[in-house]
Amino acid sequence: MDRNIVAFHLGIEDVASLRFGISPGHELAAAIRLLQTAQSRPLHWGWLREARSSVPHEAFGLLSLLIAPQGYFPDFLTGPPGPDLTPSEELAMLRSTPPDVAAHQLRKVLRLAEGARHAAVERMAERPALALRRIAEAWSAMWDALLEPQWPQIRRLLLADISHRTGVMAGHGAGAMVGGLHDRVSWRPGEVRVRMNAWQEEVDCRGHGLLLVPSVLSSPWCSVLTEAPVQPTVFYPVLGLSPEWHRSGAPSDGRALARLLGAGRAAVLSVLDGARNTSDVARLCGIAPSTAVHHLTALRDAGLLSSTRRGAAVEHRRTALGDALLFTADSAGPAGPDPAPKG
Repeated sequence: MDRNIVAFHLGIEDVASLRFGISPGHELAAAIRLLQTAQSRPLHWGWLREARSSVPHEAFGLLSLLIAPQGYFPDFLTGPPGPDLTPSEELAMLRSTPPDVAAHQLRKVLRLAEGARHAAVERMAERPALALRRIAEAWSAMWDALLEPQWPQIRRLLLADISHRTGVMAGHGAGAMVGGLHDRVSWRPGEVRVRMNAWQEEVDCRGHGLLLVPSVLSSPWCSVLTEAPVQPTVFYPVLGLSPEWHRSGAPSDGRALARLLGAGRAAVLSVLDGARNTSDVARLCGIAPSTAVHHLTALRDAGLLSSTRRGAAVEHRRTALGDALLFTADSAGPAGPDPAPKG
């Protein structure tokens, strides 16, 4: 066993063993950690400055007892990541947690808890059914206040990342995709390896595969889940996150996109708000059909749109990656955060 390496064994180089998912609950847990470690996370200072005034302090105080700045937090706070898991589905899973399971996981938190935090979590473990109701209410309050307004953009970024990674895997193989997840993640034939600070483990993923989950609010860190019954999981930072990600809920003014793609291709990407055939694109952009074909081909090759033949015509749509690029506003440097709220 290699020192400080968690090795996920897939058995063979089988891309079907590598699956992607998203987790609203993981983003919420990461947000709670961000609020406790604001000074060390400059990538998210812009979001933190805007979000902290909305924090429901009682809910934050309760959940921060369970979610410390680092280390274990109860598995029941996050459901199994899925390809399009919704916040309401994840909250329903939390509410349906059996009390004995909750009590067991709360006692695991006690191993690293001290003082008043230890006493508070111990009281929860003694009355797990009541604790679950309070935790679910706090989860819902924190979600509604902090992440509900940002979820469309966060979801766009997550799906765009997955679209890009699956494209890399299809075109260049699992090794190229895995090697690009994070500088702590590497590939050996049939094996995904994650370098940790002080932890080593061999994890057999044969028969159930390995789940790869991008994250916005955990960026720039990488983490893993290995303990059954949770499916082996690697959380990694979403691709290309800028400090202004939280302000990207509407299309940018187009100047940055035009600088990146060129004015013609930026215009073509912008008009694909629904399925458009090549003639539609040419007409809406005021360009010749041959020029439209040229731009569409370049955008498709970059993974920013997909094309489907419908009879004699070809229809084009933006991909999730194209949406994320279009809906990313011009970036600016972050200002420092205010202190974390006190629960």
